[in-house]
Amino acid sequence: MLKRMFKSYDYSLLVVYLLLGFFGVVMVYSAGIVWAVERLNQSSDFLYHLQLRNLIIGFIGFCVMALIPYKLYREKPITIFIVGIMFVLLGAVHLFGANYNNAQSWLEIGSFQLQPSEFAKLGIIVYLAAVYTNKQSYIDEFNRGVMPPLIVLAFVFVLVASEPDFGTAAIIFIIGMTVMVGSGMKLKSMLKLAGIGLGIVGVLAGFFYLFLQDRFFRVFSEERMGRIAAYTDPFGHITDNGWQLVGSYYAIGNGGLWGAGLGQSIQKLGYLPEPHTDFIMAIIAEELGIFGVSFVLLGLGYIVLRGIYIGIRSRDRFGRMLAIGIASMIGIQAFINLGGMSGLIPITGVPLPFISYGGSSLILLSLAMGVLLNVSMFVKYEEKYRNGEKESIPKQAEVKAVPRYNATRKTGRG
Repeated sequence: MLKRMFKSYDYSLLVVYLLLGFFGVVMVYSAGIVWAVERLNQSSDFLYHLQLRNLIIGFIGFCVMALIPYKLYREKPITIFIVGIMFVLLGAVHLFGANYNNAQSWLEIGSFQLQPSEFAKLGIIVYLAAVYTNKQSYIDEFNRGVMPPLIVLAFVFVLVASEPDFGTAAIIFIIGMTVMVGSGMKLKSMLKLAGIGLGIVGVLAGFFYLFLQDRFFRVFSEERMGRIAAYTDPFGHITDNGWQLVGSYYAIGNGGLWGAGLGQSIQKLGYLPEPHTDFIMAIIAEELGIFGVSFVLLGLGYIVLRGIYIGIRSRDRFGRMLAIGIASMIGIQAFINLGGMSGLIPITGVPLPFISYGGSSLILLSLAMGVLLNVSMFVKYEEKYRNGEKESIPKQAEVKAVPRYNATRKTGRG
């Protein structure tokens, strides 16, 4: 049985995950050389070694999650444990979190910085998938089937948004809506749910305004309002909030079709702020041109589409919602990052999946990929082996029945 299970893993997902991960390590090294030396006073390969460590840790987590049967997460004690840990970490950030770039989003554990909002993405996927699977018999009853998960999602959204981290909060909210779409809920219930959800977020926002005004005004700070102004007219704000987006435009323009060559970026030499994180795609475009950009887009697109395909083929509703939720998480995060660096949407500070520097993001995505791989294994195993066994039983019975019938006829003639 174990041999059959290992044969059923979708190894294409593993290959694409590793390719993107190692490509990200190389690009973090290339994009972060100057930043490590000039801003961090470290050696030129400092960020490279940290990202390689993050990838190794993430890959270990990936292997563990790929081996754990995903159906265990549906068990009520495990679901409660996941939600409990999620709220403890999100609460701890507000009490003891470290502040970077005007956002209190990190917990410092020794030399390691943990961003709980990243892990809340996977936590909310597992929670909503488990709850809506268990509520299938009354999923359209609003008070019993809809409201409890909505309240949890709204609290997570507000906790993350008030750090403040609008980008991650938006991803969590959209992920929640995506999982609900795959839950089998009727359209009427979903529309009602969306309206009440917005109302709850408004009430919670009012609570923060009245009783936690310092948090509220940090969300709508002058810097964040400046980002919106820079989005509408980046060259008009080139001396302040628009410089990062303008630097991204210059990098994309310098790269052209073929790119300037690996390591040959000009914008990373102090012109583009933090080129190894949110704007790493601009450096990829400048150094590797359309081919580097296409490699990343094709890899991310394959994971997203493959995840949706796995979800559609899954006969288990819990597995379906997990796969679709994870695929949507990666796709939404990639869209927000690429939209910000290209000027399509305002900059939100969301990293590019598997590519941008960041331990919490890469480890979380690795864990999510492990879960997705496990779901794909069960889907393929059930299709290939269980269906084959069921189809072989009638054929065997038919073969045995024919000789017995013939023997009876011969006896009668004698």
